[in-house]
Amino acid sequence: MRCREVDALWDEVRGDCQASVKEAVQAHLRTCPACQELFEQYEGVAFCLSSLPQPEPSCDIAQRVVEHIAMLKDRATADPIELSSIDTPVGRLYVGFKDQRIAYVGMDTGDSLDAVRKRIAARLRRPVNIAAAPDWLRQTIEQFFKTWRVDDKVVDISELTPFEQAALRATAQIPPGEVRSYSWVASQIGRPRAARAVGQVMARNPLPLLFPCHRVVDSSGDLHNYGYGIEMKARLLRMEGYQSKR
Repeated sequence: MRCREVDALWDEVRGDCQASVKEAVQAHLRTCPACQELFEQYEGVAFCLSSLPQPEPSCDIAQRVVEHIAMLKDRATADPIELSSIDTPVGRLYVGFKDQRIAYVGMDTGDSLDAVRKRIAARLRRPVNIAAAPDWLRQTIEQFFKTWRVDDKVVDISELTPFEQAALRATAQIPPGEVRSYSWVASQIGRPRAARAVGQVMARNPLPLLFPCHRVVDSSGDLHNYGYGIEMKARLLRMEGYQSKR
């Protein structure tokens, strides 16, 4: 249920373009338990928004929308991602790379290579070209399945938000063969109440395996969800040497 006081607040903001929106919202939160609960659920989103540069005081929203669209258009014409397929102990992987850094990893789900290419282009919002896997890429993936770790220098998550980057880097701190909870990840990055938002980051992880979201479980120890299925999540953990205590 929408809070009528919030509706009234936004009507006031639209009317006079006041600059103190943050202060007004915080004042409202202090007196409205319903909005406090909603705010806690979306704290991760709030953190991402707070990481954006401070805009100049303005109500010219249309101009900002145009600028954002222009940014997306520039990305769409940027240097393409090169996409290769590599056979691994868990099946074929599709690996996207640029400038000798890996920007995307996906498991084969039976789609055609062209369908995979189009899906990744839409996901990353940039062109994707099919290419043969260079030696350094094959060696990196082969080494990963021996050590279950990857050098941070060969992965690229620079286009993700600071919150997303922090959450994924926290997963890399989990030793192979061990698991941690979404709440643990949230605490590691200084956002202890953002476990739900951490789960959303894991669900959209563009580099599964390399940033091991399969090592993140719920607070009870259940494997919870995984983009490639619970059975694959359990298989990866077994390959790493994980032994469930339940």
